[in-house]
Amino acid sequence: MAITAKDVQKLREMTGVGMMDCKKALTASEGDMDKAIEWLREKGLAAQTKKAGKVAAEGVSYAIVADNGVGVILEVNSQTDFVAKNEVFQDFVKAVATVVATENPADVEALKACKYPGTDRTVADVTADKVLSIGENIQIRRFVRYAEGVNVPYIHMGGKIGVLVNLAVEGIEAGKVVELGKDVAMQIAAMNPSFLDKSDVDQATLDKEKEIQLAQMDNDPKMASKPLQVKEKIVIGKLGKYYEENCLLQQAFVKENKISVEKHVAEVAKQLGGKITVKAFTRFETGEGIEKKEDDFAAEVASMIK
Repeated sequence: MAITAKDVQKLREMTGVGMMDCKKALTASEGDMDKAIEWLREKGLAAQTKKAGKVAAEGVSYAIVADNGVGVILEVNSQTDFVAKNEVFQDFVKAVATVVATENPADVEALKACKYPGTDRTVADVTADKVLSIGENIQIRRFVRYAEGVNVPYIHMGGKIGVLVNLAVEGIEAGKVVELGKDVAMQIAAMNPSFLDKSDVDQATLDKEKEIQLAQMDNDPKMASKPLQVKEKIVIGKLGKYYEENCLLQQAFVKENKISVEKHVAEVAKQLGGKITVKAFTRFETGEGIEKKEDDFAAEVASMIK
């Protein structure tokens, strides 16, 4: 297939690798973006890269803890950032989050069928009204709901990133762990871990990482001649670094990078005289993975005056 300049630019933005190498990677991978990233990593040119790529849609990611203690994180998309900052749009998002907290819908379609607060109409009906009144397409994309434990929300950059952290607490008042929860949420917003704990990393992910690390050594003149058994031992040693980069509890704590998040949580629990466990987290980056149409304004004007 033909490799376009736009494809090359996208891969460059995702990896930080030069344009020519990106073009070579895409050519070798027949245009498959994920395979091209793997190709670049195997050549030692690209570091671990998030598959999501560059964010390409507007709206907000919103997180809240309702009066009933339920935590909700929700993403609602709009066409422009201008509308995302609109008070009417933001009030709509908050109301929908409240519906998730109180009604516990199974999925987005079930949520749309719920009654909108203060009306006899459904969330879907009110969404359609907002589309007409605001003048843009509005889509409720996804949500996560935590009913148990202590929930702590965090919203970064006015809704560009939303995080919800779920903690299990024993022997400590819930209000005393909110600051810790906020610190952990900020860590998640900044470092974007793929997993909670190293025990959550699936075998397929580990196998792929080992494959990439072995390929990197095969492409390194200093390492290529070493026996396979030696290379495999080196790879096992490098997996610790993978966990530190991709697993929340093994990451260096951003406020004190000499200790891990796991150790910091344990220290706070000890100071407060109880036990704290990070049970789960959700991080939404607004528009993540959505392909955004790029209009050619000059071409559009030219076509109108022909």
